[in-house]
Amino acid sequence: MKLFVTGATGFLGQRLIVELRRQRHEVFALARSAAAASEVTRLGATPVEGDLDDSAKLILPRIDAVVHAAAYFRFAGPRAPYFGSNVTGTKALIEAARRAGAATFLYVSAGAVVMDDRGSRLRDVDETAPTYPASFSAYIASKSQAEAAVLAANAPDFRTLALRPPGIWGPGDSFSRALPKMVRRRQFAFIGGGDYDYVTCHVDNVVEALIKALDRGEGGRAYFINDAEATTFRGFATGIAGAIGLSIDRAPSIPYGLAWALGSVMERAAGLVSPDRDPPMSRTMVRLIGREFVTDDAAARRELGYVGLVSRAHGLARYC
Repeated sequence: MKLFVTGATGFLGQRLIVELRRQRHEVFALARSAAAASEVTRLGATPVEGDLDDSAKLILPRIDAVVHAAAYFRFAGPRAPYFGSNVTGTKALIEAARRAGAATFLYVSAGAVVMDDRGSRLRDVDETAPTYPASFSAYIASKSQAEAAVLAANAPDFRTLALRPPGIWGPGDSFSRALPKMVRRRQFAFIGGGDYDYVTCHVDNVVEALIKALDRGEGGRAYFINDAEATTFRGFATGIAGAIGLSIDRAPSIPYGLAWALGSVMERAAGLVSPDRDPPMSRTMVRLIGREFVTDDAAARRELGYVGLVSRAHGLARYC
């Protein structure tokens, strides 16, 4: 199969390309710079020069399918870049994929699209839950809008699906890279003790689901994907900390409401002093990790044949 991948040099994209090449697919990947093109080539794919922010330069080769894994993600910052990359860029890619003859378009959405602004605890949420395209969080809003555009583009000759992983983890993930600095600066704290149920998805399990979805699944719908084993946010965070040689057992805890207020203040301060850098805490961060969040991925297991082969123990062992 001839595939086009975005986000190729990112945490997920790199693992995806390696596995696709191992399965002998021909892979083309978006490269926005010479450095990105070099990395794409190293991974075994063919670089295609282009930019999601400039649809006029988005010309794809003839392909069978697209896997859109690129996204603009921060915990704070101006709203415009989120919508330019995540929404306008996704719509441009849909049109480019059609012109290139793609029959399948897979979008890496986010479990967070069902998180409301009230901080509601979410348990056993399935794909019938509403999404929040007008969220206070530019990330949640832009991912919700982009997902809606992808699903609306479904047609008899153009199958579109969205996969919704929660927090993606594995060696090299953003959490494990940021945690040592946060601990050293005493900036890490649990919210509400962290003892609430929380779903995650190992990066290799996301790759598994994407590859299964290349030829399975109903067009025009979204699928949650999770790790098979349940955990709490505290268990998840302490497990990764232990795997990289840290202890956060004695980290302080602050209530959700206080964390939200602090995040709001820090966002405003960062916007005035250093808008290009995220503050230590933001409202989006608090919403993403500070409440119970459990999604039901039965549809993906039933319709895609998704298993989630990497266990938590195996995933943690790979950090060593």
